[in-house]
Amino acid sequence: MSNKPAQLLVIEPANELKFVGPFCTAVSSYMRLTNPTEHVILFKIKTTAPKKYCVRPNCGVLEPKTTIEIAIILQPFIFDAAEKNKHKFMVQSMIMPEGDVSAEQLWKDVSPDDLMDSKLRCVFELPADTTQAAPGGPITATSTTTSQSANATPNKNESGAPAADAQYGSGVSNEEDKDALMTEVKKLRESECSLRHENLLLKEKLLRMRLDMENSAAKEQQQQSSVSSGLGSGGSPSSASAAAAAQYQNPYSPPQLANQQQLPIVYVAVAIAMAIFGLILGKFVL
Repeated sequence: MSNKPAQLLVIEPANELKFVGPFCTAVSSYMRLTNPTEHVILFKIKTTAPKKYCVRPNCGVLEPKTTIEIAIILQPFIFDAAEKNKHKFMVQSMIMPEGDVSAEQLWKDVSPDDLMDSKLRCVFELPADTTQAAPGGPITATSTTTSQSANATPNKNESGAPAADAQYGSGVSNEEDKDALMTEVKKLRESECSLRHENLLLKEKLLRMRLDMENSAAKEQQQQSSVSSGLGSGGSPSSASAAAAAQYQNPYSPPQLANQQQLPIVYVAVAIAMAIFGLILGKFVL
């Protein structure tokens, strides 16, 4: 006998997931999962076309007697009524054991006999007033909720999981793609900020170089103007230096000849003046 559990979750709708177009934009459908048991139930939702759907949430925990609503978003695509639809969804559920256990590890270690699988097919429909409809009519397919029979032995792939699960994805590929895109956008923004910072540093460095060049030019111009003003009327540095040398006299050098000739004349004039003054004074006294 198989240890396959009885129906753990009540799935609404039980027979099909309907998506109503037009499909040029994202289309949403909803699924309700109810836990009618007294156990805590773990669930996971997979799809055969994970790149075309976004499932929120795609896994979780359901407490006893509680209900959760699952949003399933079909990404935009070119609808062809003549194309056969093969999209399917599968809801896996199992009883969560007691104790401190990891849900992720439980899904890795779970035995196929402890899983309850419910498979649903998708239905694509277009409203009657939509111009997107093709002559073949809407693509429809019935969905069934199935579990393996008591005497059936599940086929397994190389990883040890049931072979029927190999065609199903987790339905979060789009979420992963969005996360990757957001990470890439974040890196690009960081690179942009870094480039802007480097650009500001370069501009500041260029401004400093310009200021240094202007200051150097101003100093050179000031030096040239001071040199030109120091030349005076001589017109050349050599004449200015000659004039300065002529004005300078070494205090330790012997007196020049002109000075030697001028000093006795001064002494003689003073002596004559004193003699004349003495004569005049003597006459008045006598």
